[in-house]
Amino acid sequence: MTSKYENAVLDDQALIDGLKSINSAWGDMTVRVAGEAWGLPLIDQKTKALICIAIDQMALNVTGEGNPFGAHVDMALKQGVTYAELEELIVFASAYTGFNKGATTMGALNKIRHQRGDI
Repeated sequence: MTSKYENAVLDDQALIDGLKSINSAWGDMTVRVAGEAWGLPLIDQKTKALICIAIDQMALNVTGEGNPFGAHVDMALKQGVTYAELEELIVFASAYTGFNKGATTMGALNKIRHQRGDI
């Protein structure tokens, strides 16, 4: 499947606006740095989005104020990732991150999915 964006950060105005709404200076810096990282050529956008989800799970950065998990799920879905692929990634990563982190991440994904009506 073809990616929706060539750069999942720099080509997504809603994401940029959301980051800048947190704090203008912080958002600007985040867009520049993340945009440059997402612009690196060797790893495709879909894979980068999946890596972000695995990192969120490892850091247990999937719930609470300011967590990036929902934005990373959005990025993955825009790159053609399916919920089934996200679920498999969480199961796979649980072997390395721990099952409690996997359970928390799966719960956060289920909450996002239900909030969006993507049941």
